[in-house]
Amino acid sequence: MPSKTLLINRDIQSENRAAAQRLRLAFTQTGTFVVNLVSSPGAGKTSLLEATCRWWKNKWKTAVLVGDLATERDADRLRPFVPVQQLTTGGGCHLELPLVEKGLAKLPNERFDFLFIENVGNLVCPASHDLSEHLRVVLLSTTEGDDKPGKYPKMFRTSDVMIVTKMDLAPHVPFNVEQATLDTRRIRESIDVIEVSSLHDQGISHWCRMLEQRRNTMLSERAIP
Repeated sequence: MPSKTLLINRDIQSENRAAAQRLRLAFTQTGTFVVNLVSSPGAGKTSLLEATCRWWKNKWKTAVLVGDLATERDADRLRPFVPVQQLTTGGGCHLELPLVEKGLAKLPNERFDFLFIENVGNLVCPASHDLSEHLRVVLLSTTEGDDKPGKYPKMFRTSDVMIVTKMDLAPHVPFNVEQATLDTRRIRESIDVIEVSSLHDQGISHWCRMLEQRRNTMLSERAIP
């Protein structure tokens, strides 16, 4: 039987972006500010979330979706602080919206002020996927080198904030914060840069205030007809 090739003109990415926008609007209406944390493996996403939870001390209702290829080790670290759902990709190098929606359905049925999505450690694939976040935050650790913005420009171009992590190690490694910031702002001029050490709470108050201000802006804009 002869085979036939069917041409289907369907923009999958456009459909995914539309679905993410619908979910983002729903989050906005309920007052849930969604933050997508992206970075290379080991940059400190989980440590930053631990420090954030400690600093807020239950000030805000917060939940976390944790993406990993395997294990629940990062999720286990966060469970003492907030409701957490593990999103295991089984080898996938990034999170996609359908998996995020499955995780949302398993969280407690309540309204959250903040929802953090800890993406899979990868500076390439996650840059192309909208997870319905209001804010995309890329982490760059002092231990991985200051050349990453130039080598992985799309991740930094699509992020709103860059967190330079592990600043307590900066005196001991060849990392130039000024150069990394300059390279990043060549790619995205408006990006905010915050330096933190999660283990020593350096910069955590600045980070938390920024999140609160961003959420307040979202709430104020929501009220505009």
